[in-house]
Amino acid sequence: MMKTILIVDDEPAARYGLRRALEAKYRIAEEGSAEAAREALPREQPDLVLLDVVLPGQDGLSFLRWMREQGSEVPVLMVSALDTAKTAVEALQLGAADYLVKGFELEELRQRVANLLKFSTLKKENDALRRRMVTEGQFGQMIGRSAEMRRAFEIADRVARTDSTVLILGESGTGKDLLAQEIHARSPRAGKAYVAVNCAALPETLIESELFGYERGAFTGAAQQKKGKFELASGGTIFLDEIGDMNPVTQAKVLRVLGNRTIERLGGTQTIPVDVRVISATHRNLPAEIRAGKFREDLFYRLRVVTIDLPPLRAHKEDIALLTEAFLQLHGARLGRAARLKRDAVTTIEKYAWPGNVRELKNALERSMVLSRGDEIGAEDLPSEVVHGESISHKHCGEEQDNGIGERDFREAKRKFEVAYLTRQLAEHRWNVSRTAATIGLHRQSLQEKLRELGIRRPGREPLEEE
Repeated sequence: MMKTILIVDDEPAARYGLRRALEAKYRIAEEGSAEAAREALPREQPDLVLLDVVLPGQDGLSFLRWMREQGSEVPVLMVSALDTAKTAVEALQLGAADYLVKGFELEELRQRVANLLKFSTLKKENDALRRRMVTEGQFGQMIGRSAEMRRAFEIADRVARTDSTVLILGESGTGKDLLAQEIHARSPRAGKAYVAVNCAALPETLIESELFGYERGAFTGAAQQKKGKFELASGGTIFLDEIGDMNPVTQAKVLRVLGNRTIERLGGTQTIPVDVRVISATHRNLPAEIRAGKFREDLFYRLRVVTIDLPPLRAHKEDIALLTEAFLQLHGARLGRAARLKRDAVTTIEKYAWPGNVRELKNALERSMVLSRGDEIGAEDLPSEVVHGESISHKHCGEEQDNGIGERDFREAKRKFEVAYLTRQLAEHRWNVSRTAATIGLHRQSLQEKLRELGIRRPGREPLEEE
């Protein structure tokens, strides 16, 4: 079947020359303006657009921008009499596949067109393969055949082809960073920078300089100018991990970036444009953070143009067997040995709540493979918290938990509630006191004192885990 090429040029002679050069191998459609080309796109369904830069009314670059905003992935070969690097760079940044200056040889045109159509065909085949993999439960490095994971993969696959802002929600260890990486890899920005920033790991005193950069002399120690993460990501994607931990002052500055697509370095006065896609993620309940006055509501609505929920592993336990097999193969290839699980290990893994989610499962299996003596992994080879963690599983899932609701005495009910609540929060954070304290809004020392007061200890361990 003949490929279709849409020629958009306001000069009849130019359209005629392009048609004569290409009509032997391709079906040709022509339009003399961007406005007419808008109507032609759905009608002609072109495989390639030859687009002049200078057009009456809307120019070629504006039309190209409009195409990409509409989600069109049709390759565009820009053709122009303007031999300027600035125009060519702008066209390529907007998503043009190639750029030709008028006066080219017809054979060069035919070769460029053939190469672009060949690449487009390969891309379509690759996209079809990726969509099939999503249906079969795989999205980049992530796997999962449960309804919850397939739904997340399908949304991520659809939004990847756009430039929309994405907010990924999920507990620690669910794979938010992997999902963000794959969205970028499938996007039109795939060949450009991908910059990840862990907002929770940066102190308040450093996060602004990291995100926005600084000028020489902006503060003590600023010996030279430094670009921030937004500048470094320009043209590509910035991933703001754990954005729920960002302080309000920085939130306001990020909101301005999303609004006007410009930044100012610390200590600077120059406004710097940034062309960046923003993907953010958090384990926090942002509506609750908004009600508590900790997160800006206007920023929340800017970030959640498309929201993707990654469920905790305990909510899709049917994927544990699939994940376990994949991780055993992964670790086996790296360690140069094969291993399989004994029945008691399988039972133990299925019963455990996995508060650290997929990351905890992956690390637990790696540890078990390293420490096991044979090619079989038994329950005794698994981490102690997995083996002895059945009570955590029940409490975490709300089974057989005495939360104090049935108590008549208020003080005893309060004590039981605090024990149940703090045990669950600690389990979700792998018994890391510092992270738990940050999540529930207490100072670490206050939480440590409360744990000692209530006699809460990590199962299977005597000393309290503080870090």
